[in-house]
Amino acid sequence: MSKEIKVLHTEWSDGWGGQEIRIINEMIAVRERGIEVYLACRDHAQIKQKALENNIEVFTLPFKGSFDIETMLKLKNIIKKHKINIVNTHSGKDSWVGGFAAKLSGANFIRTRHLSNPINSSRLNFINEMADFIFTTGESIKDAMIKNNRINPSKICSIPTGVDEALFDPNKYDKDNCREMFGIKDNEIAVGILAVLRSFKRHDTFLEIAKKIKDKYSDKKFKFLIAGEGPKRESIEQKIDDLDLKENVVMLGHIENTPEFLKSLDLFLLTSDRNEGVPQSLIQALMMELNIVATNAGSIKDLYKNQNFLISEPTVELIFKNTVKLIENRATLNKDRTFIVNNFGKSSIASKIIEIYNRLIA
Repeated sequence: MSKEIKVLHTEWSDGWGGQEIRIINEMIAVRERGIEVYLACRDHAQIKQKALENNIEVFTLPFKGSFDIETMLKLKNIIKKHKINIVNTHSGKDSWVGGFAAKLSGANFIRTRHLSNPINSSRLNFINEMADFIFTTGESIKDAMIKNNRINPSKICSIPTGVDEALFDPNKYDKDNCREMFGIKDNEIAVGILAVLRSFKRHDTFLEIAKKIKDKYSDKKFKFLIAGEGPKRESIEQKIDDLDLKENVVMLGHIENTPEFLKSLDLFLLTSDRNEGVPQSLIQALMMELNIVATNAGSIKDLYKNQNFLISEPTVELIFKNTVKLIENRATLNKDRTFIVNNFGKSSIASKIIEIYNRLIA
């Protein structure tokens, strides 16, 4: 590394889901390679505490809106004081104030685009064009930004979230112990989903599939586990009541022991219908060599190789049909963990990020 690299990440979001988890993990991964990292966020944001727990220096700012001059000037002062040479922004509002603060300070501006929903193509929405480089979390997001948002192809690349291949190693965990940890009985088939409780994750679809499985296989016992927390909890609980699934579904809330949860499962479902990059939970499940049915949403297809999981359009009927194939062992999956580790592992992703950092400050 020819020059010291200092990176300030900005995040407006106050939640704790895949996006925020990626930011923290990415910061830790590059810090292990000698990069200095800092975070700027709102005072009540959940990412603040996670950063502090990992000994990351945090600056709390208002981030009142896209044109919050107060936050912009404070960011500019932070950049100058700490000699930061790269600012990496993550949500819409902090990208405007963080991007302008970077430009005013002479720092490089990286915009990370996490979601796959379309970006307004108006010429007035120029913040992404202003970035020195753009990271996307999937190929489909990259292609859409080049096509619809006037992004120079040489200034954008897909860098999915890196998952710790040492942590998500199926050989490190005992399945019986993990099943006991989550209250799964020996005679139960465990079907799980790991996702923040937001509308586009389509937990309603997961529950409708659970109902169809329960009705089809009256001779088998199933347990359906939902790991994650978020704003849709109440409506999901109501759906469980409506479908008479109280005896079959367990809502675990946010979990920290993710590898153990995945090891406990017989089947993993991902039911999102939009807004996905390359989901961390799906990478993790593939590293744990699970039987998986996932939807063809966002950039999920980036993970697909030689039927390492079953991929489906996001409808109840099609996901259910593929799930039945796995329950009845009529689908032979090619669980190629090496492909996932080499392309989506923490080590390889950190190397790709640092390569871009070095190119920008050269």
